[in-house]
This record gives sequence, structure tokens and C-alpha cells, in this order.
Amino acid sequence: MTAGYLKRILGARVYDVAGVTPLDMLPSLSERLGNRVCLKREDMQSVFSFKLRGAYNKMARLSPAQRRRGVICASAGNHAQGVALAAARLGCRALIVMPTTTPRIKIDAVERRGGSCVDIVLHGTSYTDAHDHAAALEKQRGLVFVHPFDDPDVIAGQGTIGMEILHQHRDPIHAIFVAIGGGGLVAGIGAYVKACRPDIRVIGVQTVDSDAMARSLAAGERIALREVGLFSDGTAVRLVGEETFRIARQVVDEIVLVGTDEVCAAIKEVFQETRSVLEPAGALAVAGLQAYVERAALAGAPLRDQTLVAVAGGANIDFDRLGFVAERGLHV
Repeated sequence: MTAGYLKRILGARVYDVAGVTPLDMLPSLSERLGNRVCLKREDMQSVFSFKLRGAYNKMARLSPAQRRRGVICASAGNHAQGVALAAARLGCRALIVMPTTTPRIKIDAVERRGGSCVDIVLHGTSYTDAHDHAAALEKQRGLVFVHPFDDPDVIAGQGTIGMEILHQHRDPIHAIFVAIGGGGLVAGIGAYVKACRPDIRVIGVQTVDSDAMARSLAAGERIALREVGLFSDGTAVRLVGEETFRIARQVVDEIVLVGTDEVCAAIKEVFQETRSVLEPAGALAVAGLQAYVERAALAGAPLRDQTLVAVAGGANIDFDRLGFVAERGLHV
């Protein structure tokens, strides 16, 4: 059961470095979809991503002896920034392994936030490649692994987003939409929401070419993908976590799959509403929300006058990708 996570989330140490982000109404999208659409603005964190919550909570709970050994992580970029910030704040060394496909903006941010506390290794083309290399280095060097999603303290840190949403909106919520890569975010949010407000639907969103969680839930066991699409690099995970899968089976009501064009259209939609540019993984929940409403209408069961919340996961996008996003966003 996930009941134990409620206490973990309530006691999570995230607010030394994370802020309580706004839950903003999107008026134009709300009018177009015929529902109240709210955006949880994790793109407004200091590292422009929710990932610092789980990373810091994990590292703050390490013993002094563990921190003296140093930590290691594998990340597509945003978790790495959280680990780097935590290392600098807590005064420990961090070795960070990222795929070679990681956007330059994320690599630069890790270097800037970690400073002399951080060393970076680029390896492989996906998160799984980077993770396997980091696991080998962990054993060779005796470091402490800070997992980006499959760790109870990381999951609890991300779960504070669910706690904030329910505090910020005490009226009924039909559904909360959450991007899924390895599953840490949806596990944390889902565990808190289902413990407090089980009537709220928790809907995961994945891209059609990185749908490991969707396939795993359908099969009843973890399914490893041979390849993953890299457009939404923050959710490009071949195999979801053991713990996140266990929790997802209990808290995720449905998964919506979307394509690249739908994600690009969501990035455009959020920009028009907020003047903020989300990264693909950051806009995934918005794309899923739109698809959910549109598909319900096509099925003859339109959704009307409901409150729908999408978690904007991050805004770490390379500037040179914006042309592609603008072009593809026109196709929807």
C-alpha cells in the first residue's frame, strides 16, 4: 500500500531549496476546452524543473558519512541540476552521468549550479545507458547513488507537488495530469492525492515512442523498451522503476499517449497563455490534458465544467529546438 508515503511526503525536506509554485488558471485554453484548466508551475523553480525536490530530499537525509563518500547520479538533465544544487548546498561531491543527447542548456546549468562540487560524465544516448554506466562507477568508487525516480525519498520529494495542489485548490478536481518517464513524479503525486482525495483521477501522460509505463501497466509487469524517442528527453526512459511501478499500479487511473506534434502544440499553447517556454517533457501533461478532453468529445462523452490540473514539469529547452517546435506545433 502507499499509505506510508503520506507521512514521508509531509516530512519531506524540500523547502530549503524549492518554492511553493503557483497553480495558475489558463483562461484561453479553459474556454476552448470548456473546462477549468490549471497549470502547476514547476517551471518556475530555481532550476526550472520539479526535480530539485526529490534530489534534495534524498541528499539531505543522507548521513554525514554518506555525504563524505560523495554521491553519483544518472540523469537526462533536470535531476542532475537538482543533485548539483544539493551538492553545493550540502557541501558534498557529486559525479553526474548524463546521456550524450542531453541538451547543452542542461549541461551548462549543472556546471553552473554545482561549481567545484560537481564532475560531469557524458555516456550513451538514453537515460538507461547513463544509468548503467553510473551504476558501474558507483561500485568502482564507493559512491552513494541518488536515483532520479526509483527511491522512496525522491518519490516523497516529488509528492510535495500533490500536497501543494490540494492545498491551493480545495474545490473539486476531476483529474491531475502528470508526465511519466521513470514514474517518480506520478508515484509521489498519486500517493498523496489518493491518500487524501481518492475521487481525483490521476492520469499519466507519455509519448507514443516512450511508453514504458503504459506497456508495463497493461502487462502487469515491467516492460523494457528496446528504443525510446528522444524528443521528450526528460521522459526518455526504457524501463520504469520497481517502486514507481508498484505505486503506479495503485494510483494511476489511466495513461494518455500523445505524439510529437501534440507536445509541440502544447508548448505553443502554454507560451501564448504565460509567455513561458516549456521543454517537451514539461509540456507533456498539457498535451495529455488536451487529448483527454478532445478524445472524450469524439467518444460522445464530452467533459464540461470540470477542473483539470496539468503539472508543468520543466522549462529547460535548448533555444535551437524552438524552430522545430514552432513548425510541428502548427500540424495539430
